[in-house]
Parts: sequence; structure tokens; C-alpha cells
Amino acid sequence: MAERSTAAVDVADNSGDEPLAAKADEATSDGTAETQDVTGTTSKDAESEPSGSDSATSTPDLHSGHRLAGRYRLEECVTRLDGFSSWRAVDEKLRRAVGVHLLPADHPRARSVLAAARSSALLGDPRFVQVLDAVEENDLVYVVHEWLPDATELTALLGAGPMDAHDAYQLVSQISQAMAAAHREGLAHLRLTPGAVLRSSSGQYRIRGLAVNAALRGITSDGPQRADTEAIGALLYAALTQRWPYESDAYGLTGLPKGVGLIAPDQVRAGVHRGLSEIAMRALANDGATASRQEQPCTTPDELAKAVAAMPRIRPPEPTFTAPPEYQRTTYQQGTYGRPAVPGAVVTPPVVVPPAPLQSRTGKALKWAVSALLIAALGLGSWQLAETLLDHDKGSDDPVTNQTNPENGDKPKPRPAAPLKIVDATEFTPSGSGISENEAPNATDGEPGTSWITPRYVGFPNFGNYPNRKDGSGIVVDLGSVQDVSGLDVTMYRSGQKAEVLAADENASAPSSLSDFPQRLTQLGTAGSSLKETLAKPVRTRYVLIHITELPQDDTGSGYRGGISEISVLG
Repeated sequence: MAERSTAAVDVADNSGDEPLAAKADEATSDGTAETQDVTGTTSKDAESEPSGSDSATSTPDLHSGHRLAGRYRLEECVTRLDGFSSWRAVDEKLRRAVGVHLLPADHPRARSVLAAARSSALLGDPRFVQVLDAVEENDLVYVVHEWLPDATELTALLGAGPMDAHDAYQLVSQISQAMAAAHREGLAHLRLTPGAVLRSSSGQYRIRGLAVNAALRGITSDGPQRADTEAIGALLYAALTQRWPYESDAYGLTGLPKGVGLIAPDQVRAGVHRGLSEIAMRALANDGATASRQEQPCTTPDELAKAVAAMPRIRPPEPTFTAPPEYQRTTYQQGTYGRPAVPGAVVTPPVVVPPAPLQSRTGKALKWAVSALLIAALGLGSWQLAETLLDHDKGSDDPVTNQTNPENGDKPKPRPAAPLKIVDATEFTPSGSGISENEAPNATDGEPGTSWITPRYVGFPNFGNYPNRKDGSGIVVDLGSVQDVSGLDVTMYRSGQKAEVLAADENASAPSSLSDFPQRLTQLGTAGSSLKETLAKPVRTRYVLIHITELPQDDTGSGYRGGISEISVLG
């Protein structure tokens, strides 16, 4: 059954009859032109992109400082091409950088761009650069997306040289899994170039322009899954060899020699991992080219992801340690001990050192006197200590005098800490939206079998790396009134959660943000099955926050989930 991508609905086809990968060399400006959307690298050949039949449509004449919806302030135009433009902008409401695609409302592809952007926004997968807004107003259509200034474009990574086997394995594994998830929702990319792939500082790969980049350029495909699979194979090929797997140069990479055809990566460069070389060939297999071991070609991202998962896991390379410099003996030696005398050398007479101050007859007498005084002092102290112990033993025989009497100055033993009454438990929602708010009372009902549990997050332990979860989550317990808190005992739903315990000020009322909990009861760290703490000095507060910032992996190994089973505040 023929496939049609979301980005291809009602869009003029200006890509010709050739497969997408075969035309990649004609779109070298696309990788660099899109670079500025995230990393800020300006395209050098953006104007060289072939324009479609609607190239006569003029790009909106906007300038830096222009505001969209009274909120998005345009800062710098990074692409102006084929009737649309892309900008780096600032969301003045949330005070963060964003990217904006702009085109006239009467542009032939305006409706397709809006539909693609809204479909991509509904996916909500953190492995893709998120679409934040898609609006038509004042004869303009604009799409707002995330801006990731700390991420590195794959084009820059490949420019530094080929990747090692572990990095290339992570690239094809993460990209194929992400695209498989997108195609299950009916979304295709069709512009999956090195400029569309970013690597964050934590090593996670993110894909930008899902459906939107193809809609902006009017690219369609009757086989979107095959096109995206071939594009992933090209990325893996480039990562292994630092060569583009076609005859023409593209994206700053040299193509293969003309007339040779598609050859395996391990035949292009020595030392290439054989298994990854096979995977690249299976993804790129077309026009009669097959993998060297005759496996079935991978025609969908899901098939490619399963083929990568079936490989033996490639571990990261061992760290290299620099050997310390060899110890060098100093040539300096004091004196002439052990050396033969040099004939003719002047012999320096030895210097007479005066005796130490106490070596004289008077000094010796002084030492004896001091020693005698010390011995006498020790004897007197020992006698007094023995007498005190004897008196104590005598007094302990009398049961009446051995009792503790506060009136005689003896301090009573402090009473052990007891659990304080918890009036209410609510979910910590600093962004205003909760995740499992109805389950919050389960953490204080006294039943270990009931818990407050987070949903399953994919890709990132910090609650999926969603912007509205940047401050984490947790449970706020209300003691009903200001109490002296001297300890706590929290049972975690799962070990390995990164958590801390904070308290609000005495006069706090309905605290809702992290700044409302300035008193720290425990340090931020990875908790085990429980989180226990006894405070050296009680803290006066009414509200206590068990704050979770990162979640451990769940039983599947591919997602993250956590929670709290029971909370006990001691006073």
C-alpha cells in the first residue's frame, strides 16, 4: 500500500521523480541554511537552493525588532529562501530564545506548513525539537520552535572527522528509534540531513524540522518511510567514513568516486566497525545495491531500529591515561660525604657548632627539676582521680541517691522524635500543571502499598526534559500549623531517584515555587529505597517539600519513572 507523509498533503511537488537521497547533493544549502535555527551558524549558500514553481512569492518584508503576537521579538534573519524566512527570536513572555519560520498567508504552501507544524506539535516526543506555536494572523503564517544554543549540529561533528564505533552506534540507534515513533503517528521528515540532527551536551540526539522542513520546501514522497530510512543510512555512512554515500559532494563532505557505485563503509576507510557497515548498507540498499552479507534491506525506520537493537552492544572506548613524567634525580648534593677528595681542592675547615642550650651542667640540673615536678603532678592527679571513682562507686550503691533528680541539676534524657500529624499532601507543581495530582494523598495514608507515581518518560531522566518540568516535581506536606521538625523518614517508590527535602519559612502561606522553600533539610543526591534524616537542630515550618529532580530507569530500560510511597515528618 502506498504511503503518504503528513508533510505532503496539498503541497506542490518540486522534488522531481528521483529518490530524496539521490537529490541530497542539490540541497547542500539546506543543512547550512537550517543550522541557524538552533546553533546560530549562518548559511553561506542558502540562496543556491533550487526554488519551486512558486518562487515568485516574495518573502515577508520584516526586520529585527518586529514583534509577532506582541510576544515574539525577531532578532536575526538566518534564512531567506523561496518565499519564506527563518529567524532567531526572543519569547519576551517566557524570556527565552526561540526559532521562527515566516511566510505569507497567501503562499501556496502556507496551509501545508500550518498542518505539518500542528501535527508535529501533537507528537510531543522530546527526541524532536518541539514546535511551540503555529499561527496565522495579519496575513502572515509563522511557526515557533525550540532554540537549543548548547546543542552541536551533526554537520560540525562530521567536519571534525569520522566518529568512533560507539558514537556512530548511538547516532543510528537514537535517530532510527525516534523516526520509528514518528512514523507510527503518521509523521515523516523527508529532509533528514546532517543539518537536521543535533547532539546535546549530555550526548542525546535531537531531530529538528519534523514534517515542517519538507512542507516549507514542498517536498513529497510516495514512500516516506523508505526515504527517511535511506536518509538515516546516509547519516550513518557519513559518521563512519566522513564521506557522503553518493557521487556528488554535500554538507561539507566529499562524495564517493564517480563510476564506483555504492561501496561498503569498511571498504572506504580502514578500521570501520563491520556490523555498523552492514547496517548502513542495508538502510541504503537501492538501485541494485545490497549489503555485503545479503541480509534483507531495511525499508522502514522501525526495521532499521530492530536491526540495530539486534547487534551486540558497542561499548564506549576505554579512557586514555597520560603516564606521569619519569622521576628525575636532582644533581644537587650537600657536603662532600662519600666523595673522594679532589686533588688541589681547598679544604674548608669544619664549623664548630655550639652545644644545645640544655647540654651544659646547669641545663641538665634544670631538666631533672622539671622532670621531678611532672612526676609529682602526675601522682597527685592519679590519687585524686582514684578518690573520685571510689566516692562514685559508694554513691551508686544507694538506689535513692542514684535516681535522676532534675532539681539537683541533672538533665533529663530528651524524648525520642515522634511522627507529626500531616493535615494535607499536594503535588508540587511549580509550572502550574500537575502529573498525578489525585495520587498525592497516597504518600501520607500510612499504607505502603499505595504510592504517588509519575508517568513514564522516554529519552531523558529529568521528567522527559519538558520545559514545564524544569523544576522537577514532588510532594508538599502540610502540618496544619508551624511545628519543630527534627527529622523525616520517606519511603521512595523506586531506588535511584535524585531528591532533596526542603522546608518553607515560618510565615509562609501556600508555597508553590522552589524559592518558597529556602530551608534545606537534606542535600540533593541520589536516594535509595528510603530517605531518612535526623536534624542536628530542629527547623520551624509548616510546609515540607520532598523534591524530585531526576527519575531512575523503569523495568523496560528505555523509560524513566519514579514516585513516593510514604512520608513521615518527625518532631
